[in-house]
Amino acid sequence: MLVLALAAWAANLKLYLKDGGYHLVREYQVQPDRVRFYSVERSEWEEIPLELVDLKRTEAESAARNAQLEKEAKAISEEAKAQRDLENEIRKIPQDPGVYWVDGGQTKTLKQGESTVHTDKGRSILRRLSPVPTAAPGTGTLEMNGAGSATVFTNPGQEFYFQLAQVEDFGIAKLTVKGTVRIVEDITFPPTPQAGDPEEMPTLVPILQREVAEGLYKIWPKDPLAPGEYAVIEYTPGKLNMQIWDFAVKAK
Repeated sequence: MLVLALAAWAANLKLYLKDGGYHLVREYQVQPDRVRFYSVERSEWEEIPLELVDLKRTEAESAARNAQLEKEAKAISEEAKAQRDLENEIRKIPQDPGVYWVDGGQTKTLKQGESTVHTDKGRSILRRLSPVPTAAPGTGTLEMNGAGSATVFTNPGQEFYFQLAQVEDFGIAKLTVKGTVRIVEDITFPPTPQAGDPEEMPTLVPILQREVAEGLYKIWPKDPLAPGEYAVIEYTPGKLNMQIWDFAVKAK
């Protein structure tokens, strides 16, 4: 009801008088020697001599008001269209956990990669449900085989839909190419398992995100990505349970 009342009030006009006052009117008609108007206050048609009306000010404010209303109506229309387009896109996203993108109306799936924990003791495959790999105090890296991802984008602002498997941290990480592997993050291991969890240090790029449905996020880089290797990641810090969906960005 309040919205309707405000809309009705916004539709009213001020018919300015030369003495500085005004009548609040729903509409007015300029005639040869008088102005006929519908009074909002008295809910009836009235007339006033034209010589008493500041018609220039009235028309200037009315024109400015109409321009603002048209601007607001256009913004609302564009916002509604954007929301409809987003809802149509969301319907195309599978409910299975994973990372997706829409290309030309087609939904595509970003392939999940396999990673290994590399320490002085060797390498061990990182699996989602496995215990944290045992490692001596010191440092290590989380790596992916291959110097480049098979999935390549030329759009540095590529948008993704991320259906989370559970509530965890997520983001877009910049990977470092080292020979025939890509380093996802550096890891520091505590002196003993009782001393705490491993410290994970992915290089995250600033992103923007929007939860478009329960557990479904639309994410994209805040700034255009420089050419290089990247990955969408999901993880719980210190648990070495990172899931990785790798991709590359190359210039057109």
